[in-house]
Amino acid sequence: MPFGQWIVGPPGSGKTTYCNGLQQYLGLLGRKCAIVNLDPANDVLPYECAVNISDLITLEEVQTHHKLGPNGGLIFCMEYLQENLDWLKEQIDPLLKDGIYLIFDCPGQVELFTLHDSMKVIAETLMNKWHVRLAVVHLVDAHLCTDASKYMSALLLSLTSMLHLEMPHVNVLSKMDMIQSYGQLAFNLDFYTEVQDLSYLVKSMEGTLFGRRFQKLTKGLCEVVEDFGLLSFTPLMVEDKASMKQVLAVVDKATGYVWGGEKEQQPYSQFQYTFETATGGQADLLSEHQERFVSKLKADVVSKESPE
Repeated sequence: MPFGQWIVGPPGSGKTTYCNGLQQYLGLLGRKCAIVNLDPANDVLPYECAVNISDLITLEEVQTHHKLGPNGGLIFCMEYLQENLDWLKEQIDPLLKDGIYLIFDCPGQVELFTLHDSMKVIAETLMNKWHVRLAVVHLVDAHLCTDASKYMSALLLSLTSMLHLEMPHVNVLSKMDMIQSYGQLAFNLDFYTEVQDLSYLVKSMEGTLFGRRFQKLTKGLCEVVEDFGLLSFTPLMVEDKASMKQVLAVVDKATGYVWGGEKEQQPYSQFQYTFETATGGQADLLSEHQERFVSKLKADVVSKESPE
């Protein structure tokens, strides 16, 4: 049975970079994989692409012939792909027969994975009719954690995506290595990854104009997020092998690959996954990222502010 990842996230969250890094990482593990580019606006690809939607339709063509803007053009492209799923089936059939691990690089327009149905229908067809075990990997730029209101919006976007797509879902804080350039975090990293007790987030916003004007709204939204109890994030730094291993392990659990994939292709045994990767891996990774990207930044700030 083929397995794969359905990569979504807003523009600039690092989807294409992640796809490129994942392809290289899986190659090192000896796992055969192929990238399927479903973003008609992505005309410069840093990775080797097995299937490209541009062979079917491009955003530039749609905008020219139908006089649409980029948002309307992307929706048109996804609807066109939905109507021509036989083309996609023909393209990926050889990959499915060989059991190739599929990586779907999706467009970044948030309406497509939170409101519009085309991407959902395409993914459901892959899973229910073509029997591909997929998990959504939703990338969120880690710099949003440095601003409480932006982090709140990221939580709502992730939750909306989970409820709309109705697929196994892994939320990822990408670009962890760049978080230092955006400022300090109000809390330790595990607060943002575990998404628990968001009342502290509301309190941290009290001194801001947004917090004062929309305190009740923010409190209500935080309660909604906590009531669903679905959100958590895995930190990601694409160039770090340990970080990529942890994200892959979480995704493999979500798709069932860790239990049903080919044994010779698995980067860990079931015992290792259960007791090392799933339990200790996340905690160790958080601790490392906290030390490298959060605590170090606070220490540097204190050092600069201290008089000589």
